[in-house]
Amino acid sequence: MIPVFANILVAIDGSGVSDRALARAVDEARIWNAKIHAVYVVETGLFSSLPTDNTVEIMYRVLEKEGQDKLAQAKAFAATQGLSLTTHMKQGHAGSEIITLAEREKNDLIIVGSHGKSNADKLLIGSVSSFVIAHSKISTMVVRS
Repeated sequence: MIPVFANILVAIDGSGVSDRALARAVDEARIWNAKIHAVYVVETGLFSSLPTDNTVEIMYRVLEKEGQDKLAQAKAFAATQGLSLTTHMKQGHAGSEIITLAEREKNDLIIVGSHGKSNADKLLIGSVSSFVIAHSKISTMVVRS
């Protein structure tokens, strides 16, 4: 069998739908004997209109810690499935960072959840999955809740 996907990137954010996206990415990696990468992006755009003080720094550190924890959990989950997973922590606009990383790592499939941790995410920052679909040249799979 000629592999369709050899290098998969899954975006995680700690939501239930991103957990399902991770599970799907692991399934796809197993099917195609593909490499798998997971990325967590700290959305720094959320802080751009806030005054720069200790509060912003604390908020950023909390999100960064959450990302590190979620990436560690993703790596552990993949290991239970017999797969090695490479993790990436990024900061910036989630959609742009996902696409840039996928291009740099020469991924041939991006897997994202249909929405983030809350419906408010869509109102505040737009839909990451919609952005990736609209702007990426790489095949993208959207996992629904």
